[in-house]
Amino acid sequence: MDHSALTDAMKGYFDQRKDLIEHTLQVTAYAEQLLSRMSSTDIDPDVVLAAALMHDIGIVEAERKHGSGAGHYQEIEGPPIVRGIMESLKLSDDLIEEVCSIVAHHHSPGRIQTTNFAILYDADWLVNLPNQYQRTGSTKVPKAAIESRYLTAEGKRLAAELFLQS
Repeated sequence: MDHSALTDAMKGYFDQRKDLIEHTLQVTAYAEQLLSRMSSTDIDPDVVLAAALMHDIGIVEAERKHGSGAGHYQEIEGPPIVRGIMESLKLSDDLIEEVCSIVAHHHSPGRIQTTNFAILYDADWLVNLPNQYQRTGSTKVPKAAIESRYLTAEGKRLAAELFLQS
């Protein structure tokens, strides 16, 4: 699958929200890195990359409707938008269903037990975890945070490579 049309749709939807575009592109790049490190018959790169490109698409509507971009609002507002974008691009129903399911739970680990979900979840936290610690005034991510946060062994390894270097 060529992901350029989905990338363009994400950028068009986010329009002037350069912060959201940048975040999404970073998550997608980490998802690609994780995919390159993992091999399993239950991984679908098209699902993972589409979910990476669409995971936060509900934030704009969440902010408009609820006055907050909190994760649980994104999970509510995102799937209908994702479905509309992906249907307009004539993507397969199976792809749309799995991506919508991931987007509907991307802040709720444990609700979906697929490797595709775990890769997207880890990619998102590879971007978010250092920001979370910077907001608290800390420049160092503790090893325990990596062990408890990431769902895949490769996500933990990549996080350790990125955040535990001295």
